[in-house]
Amino acid sequence: MKKVIRILLITLFFTSCGEDGSIGLIEYGNLTGKVVKKEGFVPLENVKITLSPTNNTVFTDAEGIYSFEEIEAQEYAVQATKEGYLDEFEGATVSVNGTVNVVLEMEISTALNKAPAKPELIAPEDGAVDLLNEVELIWEASDPDEDVLTYTIEIRNDFNNDVTKITDLVDKSYTLSDCKYGAKYFWSVEVTDNINAEVISSLRSFTIKADPENRYLYVKNEGGNNVIYSSSFSDSDNVVLNTVQLTASNLNSWRPRRSNIPNLVAFLRIDNNEAHIYTMKTNGDDLKKVTSSVPVAGFNLNEMDFSWSADGSKILYPYFDKLYSINIDGSGLQRIYQTLDGSLITECDWSSDGSKIAIKTNNETGYNSSILVISLSGSVLDVVITGVKGALGGLNFSASGNKLLFSRDVSDFQATSYRQLDTRMFIYNFTDKTFFDASINEKQSGTNDLDPRFSPNEAYLIFVNTSNDGISEKNVTKTNLSGSIKRVNLFTNATMPDWE
Repeated sequence: MKKVIRILLITLFFTSCGEDGSIGLIEYGNLTGKVVKKEGFVPLENVKITLSPTNNTVFTDAEGIYSFEEIEAQEYAVQATKEGYLDEFEGATVSVNGTVNVVLEMEISTALNKAPAKPELIAPEDGAVDLLNEVELIWEASDPDEDVLTYTIEIRNDFNNDVTKITDLVDKSYTLSDCKYGAKYFWSVEVTDNINAEVISSLRSFTIKADPENRYLYVKNEGGNNVIYSSSFSDSDNVVLNTVQLTASNLNSWRPRRSNIPNLVAFLRIDNNEAHIYTMKTNGDDLKKVTSSVPVAGFNLNEMDFSWSADGSKILYPYFDKLYSINIDGSGLQRIYQTLDGSLITECDWSSDGSKIAIKTNNETGYNSSILVISLSGSVLDVVITGVKGALGGLNFSASGNKLLFSRDVSDFQATSYRQLDTRMFIYNFTDKTFFDASINEKQSGTNDLDPRFSPNEAYLIFVNTSNDGISEKNVTKTNLSGSIKRVNLFTNATMPDWE
């Protein structure tokens, strides 16, 4: 029996040998390597290295080094995997008792990503003119890899060196608001897929219309300075529209008066401690100083008023007890009138036919007031009212020149602060010498109606209504003169209205 077993073992041993007589033992070698970025050859740490077909796995160290020791000698596929990078494959043959070194160069995962197409500007058309001051910018852009795109709009203009950038936009449109009237803008769009370099569109331009076409002018006090604004107003839904700041907030500018013929706004501004008349376009541009040697001066600069001539070529204004006219280019200064008793001229208005001038005179405290109508030669044509103890103001001829609008404090109250207690609007009729109290309806007790002006069609009055405490909110208000009388507040915290 022992002899049979021995023969069997010998048989099994020789059966396991190959055809060439070698014995079938597994032989080993080593595989080492390094993983680097393809650009710059910076070592990559924590890269997963997998061998196929064995699926052995290791990770690279801080130097990008990896190794497989005592692995079967054969052919392998070496795979490098790391988040944010493209997988990298290399073939390798491990020889018996040998060491093969495989360097793997990895590219970031976006290496094959393509940049977005150049943005195409759609609207407004290049060189578009007379646009409203709210402009919708529209463009198109695409990406071959369908990446998420973000946009930056760069905007420049022709009136200063500011560069405005609107960033992180995801929509392919943007509404640019509060553009400056009369200004030219230049715009471009930059697109990025946050992978490749930004791509910039071509440059386009557009120009905002020069005239805001607002009918109303008024003043707001901001930080101690008077600032002039213009607006429109929707009567259908009582909404203020298209508000435009015309003068700078760091300058004291007040009493705006518009003439439609030259399409200019005249106003008062302090210059070297004197009040002077300036003109500007209806968009606030082209500022020009009119007066120089003879400023506007009198009892109270906030109460002072001036007037355009009917043809818009001259301005009439008071200087203490004298009344002057001056061409709007600053030439032709001429004294029109001087009071006989030395009383001060505070306000004036020039009739639309150019034949007569209304002036309000008062003493140095603003009281003992009169309203006179004079000719251009200085002759007194009419005394509308005289010897008034309380405050008077707000002179404005009707378009026909047959009526004169003004305000009067019927309480006859006097104070060093020029506080008024019950100021009402009156319309004087030159034909029958009668007065109409235009405040008789709707005016609340304890309030004043100040600085009244006729509407262009004379169907309405525009004025300031405020509490007689002298510190409450002032509102520019409108009222009709016939039918069912109804007051409408147009502009809050506003004074010195003009409606042309």
